[in-house]
This record gives sequence, structure tokens and C-alpha cells, in this order.
Amino acid sequence: MLGSENRNRRRRNIQKVAFGILWATATLNLLALVGFLLFIAVNGISAINWEFLSEMPRNAMTEGGILPTILGTLYLSLGAILVAFPIGVGTAIYLNEFARDGFWVRMIRQGVVNLAGVPSVVYGLFGLAFFVIIMKLGVSIIAGSLTLAAFILPLVIGSAEEALRAVPKNMRLASLALGATRWQTIYRVVLPPALPSMLTGLILGISRAAGETAPIMFTAAVFSTAKLPTSIFDEVMAMPYHIYVLATSGTNIEETRHLQYGTALLLLLIVVVLNLFAILLRNRLQKRYKSST
Repeated sequence: MLGSENRNRRRRNIQKVAFGILWATATLNLLALVGFLLFIAVNGISAINWEFLSEMPRNAMTEGGILPTILGTLYLSLGAILVAFPIGVGTAIYLNEFARDGFWVRMIRQGVVNLAGVPSVVYGLFGLAFFVIIMKLGVSIIAGSLTLAAFILPLVIGSAEEALRAVPKNMRLASLALGATRWQTIYRVVLPPALPSMLTGLILGISRAAGETAPIMFTAAVFSTAKLPTSIFDEVMAMPYHIYVLATSGTNIEETRHLQYGTALLLLLIVVVLNLFAILLRNRLQKRYKSST
């Protein structure tokens, strides 16, 4: 009896220690995130004003605003999503709903997993060689968007496949038993409940596309331009590359320090707003599906 009480007490003590470690780890991560955001906000908030958001840069980027970089980042991110999301969802539907499990399907899935771990600079070099040079798109919005689309495509495919797997198989069998075709089953039965979860991949894709530097450095971005882009074949300025150049090149690094932090703060805000929009859209689709069922 005494031995059993000692074992129970030891288990409780071990549990308390384990829970304490987990709590400390979560708290440390939260404090690191809050500290990072506060550091960026404190150093960058002085640069945020209407001139900073709405005007062109002047005097070797030490004055004026960053309007071209804001528009360039939005163009590249949205262009990448418009390309990657339908291709990624279509690929996931084929792999999960149509393809028979076998050697080649397993190889494709393994390839997608491996591509997700390829460094972004490799995608940048691929975009430079294929889209810029071979396809002769030049350094442009379309080349950068296609490169970013290739970069986030594995993420979109993976999240879309997980969303499709989460739909119960009985729903497919019931639809087929009622006489629906396979495509009708996918379109009307499988996709509606899976689509909100697919938007998780879209959310992550937006964040990655908006914050990448290496892919757009080779394919889309220039450091300074006197005009805003007028077509998808124009080159653009982009916020990540803008921060990189301001912080590492030129002779006015210290003079532009507040602009570096201000641009970083604005980039964080843009990513948060885009993510919030995607989350609200996902929640709305989930509520619509639940109400219709």
C-alpha cells in the first residue's frame, strides 16, 4: 500500500515537472514573439505616416515614401496565390481522389515533400533561368509571381490533401450510391467541407510569398524605380528586398534605419491583414456549409 502511494506521488511529481516545462516553453515562445513585435514597432513606428505610405522615394531612398514597394509586394503575393492555389488544389484532388496508390503516386508525394524543404534561393535561381531567361519574361511581376507560386505550391498541395483526407469516406460512398458521378461527388460533396481547411494553406502561402526576398531578388524586384508598374511585365520594388538593400548596401544605412524598421513593421501589418482576411473567409465558408447541412 505504501509502495503504491509512493509511485502515485512520484507520477504526480513527474507530471507537474513536465507540465511546468511545457508551460515555460510556451511562455518563452510568447515572450519572444511579443519582444520581437515590440522591438520592430518601437523602432519603426516613427516612420509610419501618410507620406511614408503614399509617396515615391526620394534622395537615395532616405526621404519620401515606399508606395512602390507596397504595391509591388501586393502584386507579387496575390499573383503567386492566383497561380498556386488552383494548381495546388487540382493536384491534391487528383492525388487523393483519382490516382491509384502506387509507386508513381508515392514518388510524386515524396517529391512534393522534398520541394517544400528546398531553400528559397534555389527557387530564385530556377525562376531566373526558366521564367526570366528561357521564357523571356524578363525581370517582371509575372516572372516573380510564377517563381513565388512554385515556391509555395508544395505547401498548398500538402494542406489541400490533408483537407480532402479529413472528409469522411462514407460521404463519398453515399453520394455514389445515390447515382452521382465521381466528379459530382467531388464538386458537391467533398470540396465544400474541405475548402475551408484548404484556406489554411492559402493563409500560410500568403505569409511566405509576402515575406520572401531571394525568389523576387532574381526575378522581379529592383531597388529603385521612378514609376509605378503599369503591366505584369514591368519590374517592381518589393518590401522584403527593399529592407535587405537598405540594411546592407549603400552609404546611408544609418540614415535609413528608421525606414528599415518602418518598412518591416508595415510588412508585418500587411501579412496580418491578409491572413485575417483569409481566416474570416474560411470561417464564413465553414458557417455557410454547416447551415446548408
